[in-house]
Amino acid sequence: MSAVGAVVIGRNEGIRLQRCLKSLVPQVAHLVYVDSGSQDDSVAFARSLGATVVELGTETPFTAARARNAGFEALMGLAELDFVQFIDGDCTVEPDWIMQGMAAITADPSLGLVTGWRREIHPDNSIYNALCDVEWHRPAGEIKACGGDMLLRAMAFDDAKGFDPTVIAAEDDEFCQRLAAANWKLLRIPKQMTIHDANMLHFSEWWKRAERSGHGFAQVADLHIGYFSAERKRVLVFGGILPLMALIGLLFSTALLFGVITAYGLSYGRTILGLKKQGVEERPLLYQLSGLLSLSKLPNMIGMIRYYWRKHMGRDMRLIEYK
Repeated sequence: MSAVGAVVIGRNEGIRLQRCLKSLVPQVAHLVYVDSGSQDDSVAFARSLGATVVELGTETPFTAARARNAGFEALMGLAELDFVQFIDGDCTVEPDWIMQGMAAITADPSLGLVTGWRREIHPDNSIYNALCDVEWHRPAGEIKACGGDMLLRAMAFDDAKGFDPTVIAAEDDEFCQRLAAANWKLLRIPKQMTIHDANMLHFSEWWKRAERSGHGFAQVADLHIGYFSAERKRVLVFGGILPLMALIGLLFSTALLFGVITAYGLSYGRTILGLKKQGVEERPLLYQLSGLLSLSKLPNMIGMIRYYWRKHMGRDMRLIEYK
């Protein structure tokens, strides 16, 4: 089997990074860790395991995309590898994932990317962790995009010209669009790939994460016309138009206010049905998750506005951090 290297990116991940790196050492020939200004012992620990460490400077904003590009460049400087596993530092890689992923990608020369299933390590610790666990559940088969955990053919990475370092959220979606445009197929196989540790315990963290998603919707759609179209429409309606109409109704029209409340109620009901189709049946978890998903349109809208404001003002697209 061809040798594979791994690129791990992180910032102040602590014990999560330690678990991540330890899970990769037995599985890959070369390991690169890219650090985005950590103030903990991440760099020292990575070096203690023999990983090549890249410490990003502060001359340009930190982004996951920038870190992955730097990691790929460093990895290719170590050896001429045909395959690269990208992993976020808050994930642990399953012991047999690299073997399974490599078996799939080497069996089909048209595959540029292979990914698998991710699950949350502590979904019961908070409703926010539970929501992440639901988000990670996606069907196997050919896909249009995936998250940051991906096994890539190095040639495909080059054909897509790497990640766009200016994209601060949904950079993996943006990269996947260019990968597909370069005539590479993307595949999710029905195998457990990584265990994620969101460790999201507070409402404020969830809100910031939802803001970041909205920023990603707007920025990636700006780069790839039509992408995230449905997501942006929902945010515009439920995070922008309806709240404005509710305010007008509150001031001038009880009937209008009632209509807005009805629209939100119908949306909440559809969200419950959608979660049931995904296998979520437990109550009150079902209702809590539906409430968060409905509410998320508000911070999504703030994130979208932030993107367009930054673009209008010519400002850097800096990270919206939630942890």
